[in-house]
Amino acid sequence: MLSLKSVETKIKSNISEFKDKKYLLAVSGGADSMVLTHIFKDLSLKFEIAHINYKLRGEDSELDMKTVQNFCEKFNIKFHLYQVSAKDKKPENSVQLWARDLRYRFFRKIQDKENIDFLVTAHHLNDQLETFIINLSKASGINGLSGIPFNENKILRPFLDFTKDEIYAFAEKNNIDFREDLSNKKNDYLRNRIRNEITPKLLETNENFLQNFKKSLDFLNQSKDFIDYKIKETEEKLTIFNSEYKILSKEKLAEESEFIQFEILKKYGFNKPEEIAKIFNSENGSTFKSDKYQIIIHREQLIITEKFKSQDTIQTKTDLIKSSDFSLDKNLIDLNEFLESTEEIDKEINWSFDAEKLHFPLTLRKPEDGDEFYPIGFSGKKKVSKFLRDEKLSILARQKIWLLCDAENSVLGVIPMRQDRRFSANENTEKILLVKK
Repeated sequence: MLSLKSVETKIKSNISEFKDKKYLLAVSGGADSMVLTHIFKDLSLKFEIAHINYKLRGEDSELDMKTVQNFCEKFNIKFHLYQVSAKDKKPENSVQLWARDLRYRFFRKIQDKENIDFLVTAHHLNDQLETFIINLSKASGINGLSGIPFNENKILRPFLDFTKDEIYAFAEKNNIDFREDLSNKKNDYLRNRIRNEITPKLLETNENFLQNFKKSLDFLNQSKDFIDYKIKETEEKLTIFNSEYKILSKEKLAEESEFIQFEILKKYGFNKPEEIAKIFNSENGSTFKSDKYQIIIHREQLIITEKFKSQDTIQTKTDLIKSSDFSLDKNLIDLNEFLESTEEIDKEINWSFDAEKLHFPLTLRKPEDGDEFYPIGFSGKKKVSKFLRDEKLSILARQKIWLLCDAENSVLGVIPMRQDRRFSANENTEKILLVKK
């Protein structure tokens, strides 16, 4: 049953030192959120209130705003108000998505500015049922069917175990003033149709329907927790550990069920079955990109990294030394000042050049088509691209290769793999340039 004690117990069991935390309550003026504000006030929790006036319902929107504002003034609670205007560009369609995005941006801005620990909403058990039915129609899997979480991304929902009827009963018993949103009676949106047409029929089938539904959600969440644990365990077995990026065994992952493949790869933004199938059927060197990650196919490995910046934003050339006027017999360039190390090609460099053979300035640049050099230890010249393939470097490692070049664009060395022998110092060299890493 909804009470001060039951809500306090719920929060206390999920949030350590909850009395010391600061909360932002999202309050519309309806029964759910107004009951929430009274309970937080009576529990003497530290909170502020945020309200959005979407101006979609004329005078009713103004009266909703006034109800919340009056409550804040009466109890001296800090009130944050956002009133929608023309600059917010309300769309003709998808108004609910637009409104949701707008309010959460507003709430998050307040959280950051006021140093607030948690946003609190008044979602309840009936909302859980509506969300379950919506997700069921979308084939969203166990994640969608396991319900709205109590605590996610610093958003608390302490009413999830309580029904709408319990909230109304609490409001009546405690003489809590609230506003009814009559637009909820219209079937303009899918959620409203479910609320007004489907849910009542379901509740008629069993007087304990909502409580039984809650038990089913609990079972689903336990199942989800178990599946998540087993997926994590499986992924760890397939992972070839690397401090820079994640490498999965493509061969072993391909032996797992499509469900496990999907659950592992969706964490990296690959959640379309047809795309996952392409990953397993692709050739060596293929690259797949999601919003945040990329997968590079390297032989029987899936190399997963955060997506690189576009080539336009990557620095492709760096000046090292501009002058050939050596005041000392030896000069030194330390490449650690210019380049990051990468685990796969983390090699020391101790190269010595005959400075009089070089054309200054010297630069670092990324490899280009047609680059050639004369690597020490080899006879003749070699294309840089073939040299890197022969070294059996992964595509990711190749992307971190740099070339040391002179003013005539001659390749002095492939960093950190091999120096060009044409420019190396010998026993007769008088002016030496040392390059180390």
